[in-house]
Order: sequence, then structure tokens, then C-alpha cells
Amino acid sequence: MLLEEFDKTKTAVLNPEHFHSKVKDMPKTCVLFFSKSVMKFFLEKYKPELISEKIENATAMFPVYKVNVKGIDLAVYLSAVGAPACVSNAEELISMGVRNILTVGCCGCLEKDMEEYSIIIPTSAIRDEGTSYHYAPVSDETILTKKVIKTIEDVMKRNNIHYRKGKTWTTDAIFRETRKKINDRIKQGAITVDMECSAMNVLCKFRGVNYGQIFYAADMLANEKYDPRNILIKDHDEEWKEKLIDLAFECGAEIDKKFK
Repeated sequence: MLLEEFDKTKTAVLNPEHFHSKVKDMPKTCVLFFSKSVMKFFLEKYKPELISEKIENATAMFPVYKVNVKGIDLAVYLSAVGAPACVSNAEELISMGVRNILTVGCCGCLEKDMEEYSIIIPTSAIRDEGTSYHYAPVSDETILTKKVIKTIEDVMKRNNIHYRKGKTWTTDAIFRETRKKINDRIKQGAITVDMECSAMNVLCKFRGVNYGQIFYAADMLANEKYDPRNILIKDHDEEWKEKLIDLAFECGAEIDKKFK
């Protein structure tokens, strides 16, 4: 099987350095959002400094911004969705000088009592996507870094925010989450489903970059009938968006302080 042909060579024929060099004064920690609604609110509230418009592909541009949180500069940008595109963006960020990445986005719920907008911190991810197999040998799961998880947890506890920890199922195929597959992944211990976590974690381990993830609970897949719930954030949910952004930045600042 082709995905078993992992090559540990760090340098490929085509590398991010062909397009990017180190960016002067690039923050070493980046907070990455997936929701355009959240990003729009961030831009309106924080009015951040633009660092770079060089991350782009044939269909879109992904501007990178800088914001200062309690004396710590953080890079912020809106990522493409899905493991291949997200990892490609992150590779370029790393080549520009980023050393810590925190992703913040929604997840599907695989537990019936998980309320929408609940906060979940993934501790491991099932590798049901293709991208990570180009960065690590074959395995069913990848484990996220305990020190990063604890740093995120400390921020949650300090702010009296209820959260869950657990395994996520990362898949490339959003419309192939069949009932059988969902039940099988639940048996494996997954409490959420997403499209980037396992690939991003494996990439960051390969590149020697620290990685963490914050999920907020969106659609419900644990019941027989699909429930979209808040899969698309409503523009009027401004109070929640502000809290999420502030929480993400506090976590990013703490990661920045603990990982030099």
C-alpha cells in the first residue's frame, strides 16, 4: 500500500523554502482559526497588523496577522480546511519562523450528551486521513504533547471553563462518515470527529514544532439522525466569538511563554 511507503528524509524536491524565507519579527507562536465568521470578528475587534500575504494557493490567499496579547506577539490567520490544505499552510508558516501552533476550530460530536459550543481538548487523534502518512510511519493514532495539553488546561481552569479531554477521529471525507464508521470510531474511544488534528500533530512532530488544539462542539453525529446544530456559526453570536478568541489568545500566550 502506497501510504506505507514513508520516507523519513526531511528535504523533498519541492520545499516551503522555495517560496518563503524567515520573516523578520515573526512571532514564534501562531493561533490558527478555521471559521471565517470568527476571523472576521477578530479583524474588526483587534485591528491587527498584517505580517504577510505570501501564503496563497491557486484559489485563495491566507493573510497572516500579528496581535499583542499581554506583551506577547502572536501570529494569527484563517487556515484552509482539511488536512492536506491545512498542513500545506502550516509548512509555509513554519518556514517563516513559527515554532508553536495552536489550532482552534469546530468538531463533530460523537457523544450524545455533548452540548454545542462545549470546549474539547484532544489528547490523541485517529489517523483516518492521507496527509500524515507522508510525515510518519503507519499507525492508527498519534498522541498530542502532554505539556501543551496541560498548558491549555491550566488556562481553562484559571478561567473556570468546563472542558473535556479525549480522542478525536480525523478524516478526509466529510461525506463518508457512515453509521458503521462512526460506531467503529466510537468503539475506538473517539468522542469527536474533525478534519485536521492528526495530520497537523504528525506534521509538527516531524518539523520539531509544538502543537495543540482547541475544539468547540458543533454538529451531532452520535444519534441516528444527523443534527447540524451550530456547524455554521451565526453572525450574531458575537459574545461567544469574543470569548473564544480571547481564550485562544490566552492559551497561545501561555504556550509562547513555556515553549521557547
